[in-house]
Amino acid sequence: MQQQLRIALIQADLVWENPIQNCKNFTSKIESISEQVDIIILPEMFSTGFTMNAELVAETMQGPTVTWMKDVALNTNAAIAGSLIISEDNNYYNRLLFVQPTGEIITYDKRHTFTLVGEEKTFSSGKEKVIINYKGWKLCPLICYDLRFPVWARNTENYDVLIYVANWPKPRISAWDVLLKARAIENMCYCVGVNRVGKDGVNSVYSGHSAVYDVLGNEVSSMLANKEEVQVVTLEKRHISAYRNRLKFLNDSDDFTVI
Repeated sequence: MQQQLRIALIQADLVWENPIQNCKNFTSKIESISEQVDIIILPEMFSTGFTMNAELVAETMQGPTVTWMKDVALNTNAAIAGSLIISEDNNYYNRLLFVQPTGEIITYDKRHTFTLVGEEKTFSSGKEKVIINYKGWKLCPLICYDLRFPVWARNTENYDVLIYVANWPKPRISAWDVLLKARAIENMCYCVGVNRVGKDGVNSVYSGHSAVYDVLGNEVSSMLANKEEVQVVTLEKRHISAYRNRLKFLNDSDDFTVI
């Protein structure tokens, strides 16, 4: 079991509906990381921006962006995670891929599609919560709007890290800040949020605020708002176990069933 997990958060502007250019831009940012990391985390729909034009930019699981992620994982010896638009079985999914250096891919399809902009009219909703076992750590990957629904994120699996990738707009960024912190506290886990910056093709503006919170809700990252940035943060297994063993709050959580 690995006692530390080093994660690289990449807060970036995205080129609208241009997977090739976005992959090039992310390649440059990833190459700037000067230390070995375990996981590289990209924003939601990192190859296109948050577009509803799925028929124009969707790829299959054998497509070029997935191939790029596999190459990055292999070349950096690190897992890489982020969501993109996937076409499968005549449906479109906002799908998070967790690609390991071995080439193994674990996927999570966004459960809570963003009805405010009609995401549910284009994308099929995911049905399964996913727990990833990686280097002795249990990770729970979720996507953007999922953050507003604490029952879906509730830590019934004893996971260590909750990961949100997002295109969360600037006008509601205070909610992003508060909810990331709340998810860390209530689940007694690290909570990681990676958001984009810049303006997209429908003039939505994003201010970043990517962050990592520890079990007590303390921010352990220091990323700047409104700026492209790459930051490496080290997570400590002993921090989680120390406070869970001392406080035992998860032992008192309610039983429930998600339908």
